[in-house]
Amino acid sequence: MEFWLDLNDEQRELRDWVHGFAESVVRPAAAEWDEREETPWPVLQEAAKIGLYGFEFLANTWSDTSGLSLPVANEELFWGDGGIGMAISGTSLAVAAIFGSGTPDQLIEWVPQCFGDAADPKVGAFCSTEPEAGSDVAAMRTRAIYHEATDEWVIRGQKAYATNGGIAHVHVVTASVDPSLGSRGQAAFIVPPGTTGLVGTKKLKKLGLRASHTADVFLDDVRVPGSCLLGGKEALDKRLAKAREGQRRSGQAAMRTFELSRPAVGAQAIGIARAAYEYALEYAKTRVQFGRPIIENQAVAFALADMRMEIDAARLLVWRAAWMGRNERPFTAGEGSMSKLKAGEVAVTVTEKAVQILGGAGYLREHPVERMFRDAKIYTIFEGTSEIQRLVIARAISGVQIR
Repeated sequence: MEFWLDLNDEQRELRDWVHGFAESVVRPAAAEWDEREETPWPVLQEAAKIGLYGFEFLANTWSDTSGLSLPVANEELFWGDGGIGMAISGTSLAVAAIFGSGTPDQLIEWVPQCFGDAADPKVGAFCSTEPEAGSDVAAMRTRAIYHEATDEWVIRGQKAYATNGGIAHVHVVTASVDPSLGSRGQAAFIVPPGTTGLVGTKKLKKLGLRASHTADVFLDDVRVPGSCLLGGKEALDKRLAKAREGQRRSGQAAMRTFELSRPAVGAQAIGIARAAYEYALEYAKTRVQFGRPIIENQAVAFALADMRMEIDAARLLVWRAAWMGRNERPFTAGEGSMSKLKAGEVAVTVTEKAVQILGGAGYLREHPVERMFRDAKIYTIFEGTSEIQRLVIARAISGVQIR
């Protein structure tokens, strides 16, 4: 597939469709659900009714061989609002885990259940981070033990900061099946709805993305059928055997999920940044100080020029990584991490500058840049901190196992 920066008709239609939903449904609801700090189920239902939330939407965007449809859609959705955007897109992380590690049969069985339907929308959760194993995925303490007599896996442990944790219809949980192998001894499991032993804490209070549910998840002797091991027992046994023989492998369950999702997450950050930039630009054109609009001051105009430049640069990195990932081009220089790192840091910088351009008004909840500033910060933290992204890039370009 050739790399081409001009969106085709289908991609433009997708962009405009999602933008229309973000403008007419998401933005008017953003302040309310941020204040309530609750999952915006009515908005999810509206998204499901028009086909923006569901398996078919992800399948259609993924079928785009350029890889651009999903980041284009994410940018527009999060332009509407970060918190509601995450409430709508948070399920996709569980779906990415199933897609990255599961069999075709598991994909068909479980992905639709992550979403429910328009009459009764559901959400999915991917549970990987732990209290003492965030960026250090290899330090995972959650254990999964296989009972051959009953063909069951018993999972014990605790997960932290799980999007949709506890309220999800389907949870995807990573666990260690052979602690002696570190990250190579891990696997991912489906925890079906209603499974005994999985309990989520009450919703955690967050700085930003407040409309998105985040909670810790406790797994107390959670029993799942053997069929819930993503990829199957035979494939796991082969992988573990190679690891025990000392053969290296390219990744493990949690990291494969993050590799698939990083450009899409970067696009979310760009959407928030672009929304803040556009608001600050319009404000600067109409805000009069010392007898003229503040846009006529070089300090303000140059700041806006930098904001636009950085947003466009980040988008190009995201689009490149999305294209490479969809076309199975190896990230030899950590291109996936580059895209997420740049986009996350641009979102923080741009939203902060937007607040500064508005001055005292920017510090008030009356203007959305205050909320955008809060929403942006998480993009330098979750799905790999900025420091971890730099580590991935440094290892890729040097060939050295930098620590």
